[in-house]
Amino acid sequence: MSASNDSVNRRDFLKTATAVGSSLGLAGSAFAARPAKTGRVIGANDKINIGVIGCGGRGTYVASEFAKAGAKEGNAQIIAVCDVYEKRKKKNQDIYKVEGYLDYRELLARNDVDAVIVATPDHWHAKIALAAMDQGKDVYLEKPMCHTIEEARELVNTVKETKRVLQVGSQTTSGDQWHKAKKAIADGMIGKMLMSQGSYHRNSVEGEWNWPIEAEAGPDGKGENYIDWKMWLGSAPKRSFDADRFFRFRKYWDYSGGIATDLFFHVVAPMNICWGEPQFPHKVMAGGGIYQFKDGREVPDTFYLAGDYPKEHSIVLSASMANSQHIPGLIRGHEASLIMVEHGRFEGHTDFITVKPEKKVISADYKAKWGEDEIKIPVEDDNPMQKHVGNFLDCMRSRQKPTLDVETAARAQVLISMAVQSYRQGRVLYFDEKTWKVLDKPAKA
Repeated sequence: MSASNDSVNRRDFLKTATAVGSSLGLAGSAFAARPAKTGRVIGANDKINIGVIGCGGRGTYVASEFAKAGAKEGNAQIIAVCDVYEKRKKKNQDIYKVEGYLDYRELLARNDVDAVIVATPDHWHAKIALAAMDQGKDVYLEKPMCHTIEEARELVNTVKETKRVLQVGSQTTSGDQWHKAKKAIADGMIGKMLMSQGSYHRNSVEGEWNWPIEAEAGPDGKGENYIDWKMWLGSAPKRSFDADRFFRFRKYWDYSGGIATDLFFHVVAPMNICWGEPQFPHKVMAGGGIYQFKDGREVPDTFYLAGDYPKEHSIVLSASMANSQHIPGLIRGHEASLIMVEHGRFEGHTDFITVKPEKKVISADYKAKWGEDEIKIPVEDDNPMQKHVGNFLDCMRSRQKPTLDVETAARAQVLISMAVQSYRQGRVLYFDEKTWKVLDKPAKA
């Protein structure tokens, strides 16, 4: 895409977002199409000031990891928090002894905030991240990166335009195994890459995402029980307050993509790192259903996807929230297979990755270089979450790309968003990388 087309698309997107702000009765929308601000130049000895937007379970955890990293190095601190639920806002406000807000725009308006953690429900991710970058702030954006492919495109364009640092918060991508796997593939240890596979399986009595509901909370709640429901809905379809939707939002299409966006992002993002060159799929299909948890949820409890890539390889992923048995996470090549996680848990630690040669077909050159027996490559015993946070803070100073940069994350997002669309529409879909459009048939060459 040309730079001029990017700018036009972005202006159109911002007009739509501004209209959403107007429909909410929000004056001075942070989405207004205007020149982006330039953030503070952060010196080697300057302390980075962080704002937290979204203080649920995940946001509270990520904030604590930033506080831990900042305290250890003395280089970062939480200075503001925001949530539409007064109780959650006050809890984090009290933890860090800082100002708290119900309206994220008030936090973004602060000139002393250098970066924000965005840990809201998925349908707000892109909107807040775009507004933050326009305000000159760097962004640690929880996975999934966004809710739609259009939003992924706008995030890519905006990072380029504003030159902000955006790290997507799938911390598993900072694990050593993916980067060791990337080198092994680049060195030719598996030959021609053919197919990647992975899974994400869990099981529970109560059903996935059926988190506790706080009965007193809502738009009519008093004091700490107050929820700004209108703000929480944002651009999602308008409806009366529904506690199940608020506390268990991942069960509903309006705010989430279910298994695909919540869990498969943790598989597809590291796969894109392993492959060496992040790639868009050109063909995607998906299936599954609500087989076990008949509780009114919209998203499937059992789900699979298959994607084909232009460079002649495929990916196959499976998941069930009603069975916990994983399959190994691996990449198959013509001359060997590379197993990154034998136990199958992409967020779990492994001591080594394994290359298993295809003894029947490996060449003499392959044998001379690698032998014909399996090779175990040691993996560092590290803390991916602290590495991921530390990488983001380092990149804020160096202005380099972070580990899970916007382009890599966008390629993962396109696959999983297309899988959601394929499942809901019941058909195979194709992607045109030149236009970022999802099509019913392959794009013309």
